[in-house]
Amino acid sequence: MASDLFVNRSIATVLGVIGMLILFIAWKARSQRVEPFAPLGWILTGFYFFNETPYYMSHEDPILTIMSAATLPGTIAIAFWERRTDAVNEVKALRWFRGAVAAAGLPYLLIAHIPWLNVLAIWFVAWQSGLLLSFAGAGDIRLGETMVNPANGPSVNWDDWDGNRWFLSEEMSEFAFSTELLLPDGTPLNINFVLACTAIQSMIIFVGAISVLEIGWRKRIRALFISLSLIHVLNLFRNAGLIWLQGGYPDWSWMGLSIFEFGHAYASRFVSLGAMFLLALVIFEMLPQMHKHVLTLLRPLGLAPGKKSQSNKS
Repeated sequence: MASDLFVNRSIATVLGVIGMLILFIAWKARSQRVEPFAPLGWILTGFYFFNETPYYMSHEDPILTIMSAATLPGTIAIAFWERRTDAVNEVKALRWFRGAVAAAGLPYLLIAHIPWLNVLAIWFVAWQSGLLLSFAGAGDIRLGETMVNPANGPSVNWDDWDGNRWFLSEEMSEFAFSTELLLPDGTPLNINFVLACTAIQSMIIFVGAISVLEIGWRKRIRALFISLSLIHVLNLFRNAGLIWLQGGYPDWSWMGLSIFEFGHAYASRFVSLGAMFLLALVIFEMLPQMHKHVLTLLRPLGLAPGKKSQSNKS
């Protein structure tokens, strides 16, 4: 709900887009005239994510609450770092990070705020997840109604929605669009597919991180193909597994959580984070330049091995 935010979500989105555009221009231009604006880009981008903190807090999601609350202080710290450092390795790492955040954030916001792209992504992954389940012999699943979920008002069927399908111009709930899953006889599975189920957030992180590296296009395409295809396939298995559990054990409960809620909120998150970590190790091995940038960015937090480097000044 809009009342759960610091400012209206639409305003925060506009500020976030402006911030990411500033970061992208600062990364692309590499001009001393543009560089001083990069800290402003970091702060505006951080506020976009920070604005969701009250929402996650009201929904009792401690992980996302902490992560959202940390974004604004984190980006302010990066903004100060941008202004103060002249170490060559830090300058290069921060420049890469600017481009990575912009190259990941802008396409995601585009998909999230163009209803057709949002819904098509949901349909595509939901259909493939059901197809995988059927291929494995675990049952047939079909797509039900797709609903539009405004922040202030009842849900509306996608076919009956009279809103703008090319750009979201109204306040929506956290999950703006959702597609219900049904058994072949039309019985609801009580599972709704949303944009978060497509794993596009995970994929876009690797798109941003890899696409702005100063490497040859062959290496870039190879790394993107490996990372995106693996994330997509693993996500299909995750979705199919959750659907199978919900269909096979509908009455299972633990501490008030259904089998789907437990698997979705805890088990699959743990497995997904582990898979992302292992995939990152593979990509680091393929792209040592990215590994070097990440270690440079982690050193001020004391999370990188070794002492903080005393690099030559630029």
